[in-house]
Amino acid sequence: MAVLDPTALGNPSDNDAVLEAFLEYLLSAGIEPYDHQENAILELFAGKNVILNTPTGSGKSLVAMAMQFRAICLGRRSYYTVPIKALANEKFLSLCRTFGPERVGMITGDATVNPSAPVICCTAEILSNLALREGSRAEVDDVIMDEFHYYSDKERGVAWQVPLLTLPQATFLLMSATLGDTGFFEKELTALNGAPTALVKSEERPVPLEFEYSLTLLEERVEELVNANRAPIYLVHFTQRSCAETAQKLMSRNFCSKEEKARIAELLEDADFKSPYGKEIKKLLRHGLGIHHAGLLPKYRVLVERLAQEGLLKVICGTDTLGVGVNVPIRTVLFTQLFKFGGDRTNTLAVRDFKQICGRAGRRGFDDIGYVVAQAPEYVIENKKAEEKAAAKGGKSKAMKKRPPEKGFVNWDDKTFQKLQESPPERLQSQFRISHGMLLNVLGRENEDGCEALRRLIRQCHETPAGKKALRRRGFELFKALVHGGVLRILPKEERTGPVKVVLQEQLPEDFSMHQTLGLWLLDTLPQLDPEDGNYALQLLSLVESILEDPAAVLKKQVDKAKGELLAELKAEGLEYEERMERLMEVEHPKPGKEFIYATYNEFVLKHPWAKEAGVRPKSVAREMVERWESFEDYVKRYGLERSEGVLLRYLSEVWKVLVQTIPPALKTDELDKAEALLEETVRGVDSSLIDEWEKMRELSLAEQESS
Repeated sequence: MAVLDPTALGNPSDNDAVLEAFLEYLLSAGIEPYDHQENAILELFAGKNVILNTPTGSGKSLVAMAMQFRAICLGRRSYYTVPIKALANEKFLSLCRTFGPERVGMITGDATVNPSAPVICCTAEILSNLALREGSRAEVDDVIMDEFHYYSDKERGVAWQVPLLTLPQATFLLMSATLGDTGFFEKELTALNGAPTALVKSEERPVPLEFEYSLTLLEERVEELVNANRAPIYLVHFTQRSCAETAQKLMSRNFCSKEEKARIAELLEDADFKSPYGKEIKKLLRHGLGIHHAGLLPKYRVLVERLAQEGLLKVICGTDTLGVGVNVPIRTVLFTQLFKFGGDRTNTLAVRDFKQICGRAGRRGFDDIGYVVAQAPEYVIENKKAEEKAAAKGGKSKAMKKRPPEKGFVNWDDKTFQKLQESPPERLQSQFRISHGMLLNVLGRENEDGCEALRRLIRQCHETPAGKKALRRRGFELFKALVHGGVLRILPKEERTGPVKVVLQEQLPEDFSMHQTLGLWLLDTLPQLDPEDGNYALQLLSLVESILEDPAAVLKKQVDKAKGELLAELKAEGLEYEERMERLMEVEHPKPGKEFIYATYNEFVLKHPWAKEAGVRPKSVAREMVERWESFEDYVKRYGLERSEGVLLRYLSEVWKVLVQTIPPALKTDELDKAEALLEETVRGVDSSLIDEWEKMRELSLAEQESS
């Protein structure tokens, strides 16, 4: 498609002319909008808020494009929010191709590019923080919130709610395939900005779905689907381990022709498989099988996507995280089970999660039908086969002993599958939370009574009356802590010259976040280390690691290894079983310097109570590698991290970024430079894409700062 350039379309400057220009552009590009797309576009150009609730692959991005084009032509400013940074980068580049790079900007925690552009792409948290800081004064005219079902996310849902409470000057486009009942949001949006809100809903998929419940063993069913021309097939698992196990089982089947295998081999000639898990990945790919999950190195995920797009991978074993930002063509989605572990217990899949995954089956322009298959529990299939076998031998199936499900197994059947298909997605639940960062953003507003703004925010949030009462209590507790810590000062009446009643005693960064809070502690603590100490570089690495998210898969393996070694020692000492178990319960992952880290952080929190929520997390992953001068391969093999290489590499790249971006040059020593070089060499040597992408965005951001 050609660039959507207003100047090439006669610079339309009134609403009707802009609409006409946009429709002419679609016509010239050979695009005929679906009815729901046309309805949504017309509603937006009529000045209404729009809730677009249509299936995956039904062209929601075209409606967003219309809103953005309108913003450019009418001198408005639009924000497009996405759930993850990687998707923001991808969307930013896509929008640059659509509108031209001079009209598009991007703001994430890693980079800021062209922030004064009329079209901004950002994560939901970026817009939320802007809305908290500036409210109705924010230069935000149009808000497009993609994947709006994240509103119900327990950890991050508040970021999807805040703009709906604080931006009365904006028109909204909320988009998702799985919204459930939207009546509440229709009323709330209209109450916020006074504009009518239109629900544009369609159940009609460009590619219809066909559902099937399978009572055939998984390997057999996959082979049948491939033979019936229903590949590519995405096998949905709920653990990375089960992905690998299924892929290994399928190696006994032959899914590709000789010609296809030759083409795969040709495409893999220049591929880099230098990592402990690379040999296994290569073997699977040459067989026409792919694995796709967050534990893989990025280069392997990209390779799987590339081969899948070429139509060479018949089967991909992946996790249920394929919904956002994953570019894999799929004709058939096959659920290996219909339950998942939710953090504290195991439950049947939520309808929303089920439908989000189903939505990936069938590609517009490639498939006439998408297929969704759910496997019956394995014990049910095996019992059925045993009954059939017994019946064939003489009808003695009644006396046959049936295999029971495993203890704690969450059962499902064809009725469960049917119910998931027919039920509407669960109603979106408010996840509003009060935090120190939220208080500081709102109370720090210029020329506005921040206290009243905060009360209004809690009053208007989407929680229940009881929930709002608890939020008010929580807000007051945090407020008192900030005043007591000297971060906020209540102005005496005689000092007030306007509506402001509370002032910040220290200036916070514009894009304040808890990650930055920890960065402030790091900078505050570094001078307490002695550069002359022989362990200075290692001590500094421990501080850096303690501000980063825990790589859970890596830390678990550290604990497992430590327990194994301790158990051998305890057995050799002849300790009783109960005492051994007691000692093993105390084992945790390595935390060098934890006393110093906790003590300095607690001291920092006394001066800066708003930092309390962030919390330091001592650990030793990068430090351990540097201390032992260990290669990536050796570290992976020592802990058995083959299936979590991607987790380890991402973590090491984050440590390296902090060393590059946050540690002042004056505090660096030769030993620290060597450690930094080792980490960079390790990450680049294994998979440079993580660093390359970050450096590219950082260079764009720095160039932007220099030009301004």
